[in-house]
Formats: sequence, C-alpha cells, structure tokens
Amino acid sequence: MKSHARLAAAFLKQEKRAHWHDQALWYVREKRDRMAASVPDWEALRETAQAIKRHALANLPRYLEEFEQNAAARGAIVHYALDPAEHNRIVLEVLKSKNARLVAKSKSMLSEECGLNEFLERNGVEVVETDLAERIIQLAGERPSHIVLPSIHIRKEEVGEIFHEHLGTEKGESDPTRLTRAARTHLREKFLAAQAGISGVNFAVAETGAVVICTNEGNADLGNSLPDLYIAVMGVEKVIPKTKDLGVFLRLLSRSATGQPISAYTSHLLGPRPGQEMHIVIVDNGRSEILQRERFYKAAFCIRCGACLNTCPVYRRSGGHSYNYVIPGPIGTILAMHRDLKKYKDMPYASTLCGSCTAVCPVKIDIHRQIVLWRNEVVEAGHLGRAKSAALKTATLGMKRTRLFRLGGWTVRKLLRSLPPFVFNNRLTIWGRSRDLPKMPAQSFRAEYRAHSKSKTNLSESGLNREGRS
Repeated sequence: MKSHARLAAAFLKQEKRAHWHDQALWYVREKRDRMAASVPDWEALRETAQAIKRHALANLPRYLEEFEQNAAARGAIVHYALDPAEHNRIVLEVLKSKNARLVAKSKSMLSEECGLNEFLERNGVEVVETDLAERIIQLAGERPSHIVLPSIHIRKEEVGEIFHEHLGTEKGESDPTRLTRAARTHLREKFLAAQAGISGVNFAVAETGAVVICTNEGNADLGNSLPDLYIAVMGVEKVIPKTKDLGVFLRLLSRSATGQPISAYTSHLLGPRPGQEMHIVIVDNGRSEILQRERFYKAAFCIRCGACLNTCPVYRRSGGHSYNYVIPGPIGTILAMHRDLKKYKDMPYASTLCGSCTAVCPVKIDIHRQIVLWRNEVVEAGHLGRAKSAALKTATLGMKRTRLFRLGGWTVRKLLRSLPPFVFNNRLTIWGRSRDLPKMPAQSFRAEYRAHSKSKTNLSESGLNREGRS
C-alpha cells in the first residue's frame, strides 16, 4: 500500500487540478462560514449537538432497543450486524428472498465502508448508484474522494468523457445541464426497473422509529418508495433520542456540509408504504470499541458532514484518494486508526495540526487533538520507522541539554549559511523534497537578546530617556 505522501505527490503533479480542487473546497468552506455567521446561536447549537450525541452514545443500548421496538411497531424489520461481512450477508439474503437483481442505491458511506457494492455484484446483483456524483464515480471505476462531494476531484470535461463512453452522450459534451439531463434519463430507467432500493441513514429517531435521510437530488425518495423492497443501512451511532433533537442537527448538517440553510430533501420514513417490505440493518463494525476509549470516543459523534475536509489545508491540496481509508481527511484519519494502527500509521502525519478541522466540526469533535494522540500511539507501538525514530531521539537528546542545543543551533546556522541549497533540498532529504529552508540568521536568538539587553543597559547608564534627551 502506497503511503499518503506518495499518493499526494502524484496528485500534486497535476498542478491545475490540485489548484482547482483546493479552490473549490475553500469556496464551500467560505459558504459554510457565511451560513454559520447568519445563525445567532450557532455555537450554542454546536454545544447542544455534542451534548445530545454524548448522551445518546452513553446510553446506546437503551436507545437502540427503543428504536428497534418503535420501527418494528411501524412495520420495519430490524437486523443487527457486527461487521461488514455480516452486514453484506444480511443485505444479500434479503435481496435473494425477493429475487431482486437490480438495486437502485442512494449514497451511503457505510456501504462503502462495508464494500457492499462489490460484494453484491460478485453475487449477481446489479447495483446502480443514483446520486449523480456517486454514479459518475461508479462509471469511472473509482471510489469517492469526499464524504459529501464524492466526485469533487473530477472536472466537467472528464464527466463528459465518462458519459460519452457509458451513456452515449455526444463526444466533447461538457455542459453541466445537458450532462445532468442525460444522467436523469439514464437513472429514471433504473429507478423504474429496480426491484429494490438501498440507502444510508443520516439520523435514526429512537422515540418514533423513524429513519431520516437528507439529500439534495431526491434520488433517495425514489429509491425508497418505488420498489417493493427497501433496505436502510446505518451505523449504531446514527441513533438520536427524540424528534425534537432533529432540529439541532438539521440546522447544523447542511450548513456545515455545503453551506446551505437546509438540504433540499429531508425524508422521514416511518415504516414501509402499503405493499412494501422495509428492512433496517444496524451495523457496529468497531464503533463500540471507539466508545470504550476515553481519549478517542468523540470520534463516534461524527455526522459525516465533510466540513473538516473542506477546511483542511492538507486534504484540499492532496486530494481524497491520497488517503488509504474509505473516509478521507481529518475525520477519516482518526477513524482509520481504530481499524488498523499499523496499516494506517502514516495518516496522522498528513496534518498541519492547525486545528481548523476542530473549529468547524458541528459536533465539536477535538479532531486535531486526537490526531496528535494517535501520533503518540504510533510511536509507542513502534511503527514510526527507523529514520523518524532516530531523528526524534536525536532531537529529544539535544533539547534536554542546553549545551547540546546551543551547539546544534550554531552548527546548523553555519552549515546552512555556507553550503549550497541543493545539499538540503534534494530527493534524499525527507523535509527538503517539498520545502524551501528560510534564510538563516547570523546569530541565535540568545545572542541577539543579549546584545539587545546590553544596548538598553548602556543607554540607561548614559542617562538617556526614551526621547533621547538627558
């Protein structure tokens, strides 16, 4: 598996794409800021959302049981899955029970996490992503590069090429309106022919057993209403106690995700429609373990808005596919580490620790602090690597001893002022590959401070005041 650094370097070679990607995401971040500023009680909403999440997850068994009872009372069939394998098996068995061979699927990061599409296709079930961006990604044979904007890395000209190949649009077509119309015609046929619909879940209300889905295209509504079989898949962390709690999260979610006052469609599904069968698959897949870790449990609060990706200077410049986990960016980093510390050991270092992710998180997850803590875990587990471990040990030794620190500073200043830049800025030096060293001062801060103090003392002794008069 290639490291984040190598994958990011490959993305950055496409300078125009990298610049456009950066600017597009920052535009969304700026929209988020404007929307947040328009809500007088924004910070209070964030505090309330975090409190609701903390309470719900601290009492998770109780609220899951309440949700199951109320959903079942409304006609839904509730399943529990421990891991991706069990989740996929349940979904396939439900589809087979109705002989469903074509599925209209709405966006779901959980299904990506579980590898559901690939599993179903291996078992003879055609899965069609009905979210426009997800369909583009599916036709391109790629995985999403963003939680909310899965095809943000693809330009409209490339979409035109993909649609020309798979949907038969005119070669060279790049007009967004005409491409969207072609996709709509194509997807409408799939909606009408599908024997089953599958979607993710934004919120599950324990009080009523309702499944709540937020979209901007309405595709989830077609997928959960037209077919006679509908399956909703959700992580255990999606449950919230009461309907009134939705008001808090709905005000935060769309503003944080895309800078909208509210999503175009917010659907409350209270059981199946007449003649329909509705299944809800609730998945753990390590979420209970996250909740048991005192330093890291807040990661389970995530509502998958993507705000931390839109603001992260590393993600914006390196692209979502530079992260090896299904969820990229800052939140993906801390979730990936729970999955496999050794496999994803480089991801916590793909961060400037600027704290912008924490500042925009609608449920106030301490993301940048958790990234630092995961760096500690990597070091303590011995996964840092020999070169970095040796560098850190050397730095620690020097910083603990004043004389060594001074000697090191003097040596570095002399070397950097006398040797040509290419000695340090080359392929062999990790830091020098992508950084320019600043101009080295002639003397250390200590020396400059002593000189400054001495000059002030001399002025004082000469009887001069601040205006230079005796």
